[in-house]
Amino acid sequence: MKILQKGFNYSQDGPGNRLVYHLQGCNFACKWCSNADSIPPENPNAKDYTVDEVYDEIMRSRMMFFDGGGVTFTGGEVCMQAEELVSLLKKLKEDGIHTAVETNASYYSLREAAEYIDYLITDFKHYDDDLHRKWIGSSNKSVKENIEYFLASGRQIHIRIPVIHGVNDTPDGFAEYFRRFDTSNAVFEFLSYHEYGKDKWKGNYEIENGFVPSDKIKEFTHKFNICGMKTVVT
Repeated sequence: MKILQKGFNYSQDGPGNRLVYHLQGCNFACKWCSNADSIPPENPNAKDYTVDEVYDEIMRSRMMFFDGGGVTFTGGEVCMQAEELVSLLKKLKEDGIHTAVETNASYYSLREAAEYIDYLITDFKHYDDDLHRKWIGSSNKSVKENIEYFLASGRQIHIRIPVIHGVNDTPDGFAEYFRRFDTSNAVFEFLSYHEYGKDKWKGNYEIENGFVPSDKIKEFTHKFNICGMKTVVT
């Protein structure tokens, strides 16, 4: 497995205290990505590990998984290393380790990992395919299909919508899309735009005036709540 960085984080990448692995490589190129150094498939700062090496490290760390914690795999995009990820998740599941995965939900191989994921976190960046292509560089077709698959499966899913001025800062289209489905097993979170990853970009950073006021997040929250959808803040 090619891992860019790792470390502990509390409650932001799943419940409790968690050992978080950032995997190298992503098939998306979001214009606002806060981990732009994780996008290329190769990075001199990333290190290669075998599945067994990562597994052993996790097992040595399990005493730190308090308050319902465990291990989280994020990116980059974790499903670019799907074979290794599924193998590792299966081993962890057998040992009772709580597993979380953060993904852009674009790979169908995510479904192969489903039974070994205790907590799934996925971004949903835009409901409109043309605008998704413009800002992300790829279609949202498989993203929608995978999210709809998990909504129908009854498995727990945490859907995060990054809110960026001039990109996707009107809630109606998002709410209208999701209200078509049974979202009883889902929670929604709205993330205000930030520029924490701006210095990691090579070349032109294309987002200008992307910040949104706190009232905008309240607007999203209110719209989803009146449509019967549960929202959270982490």
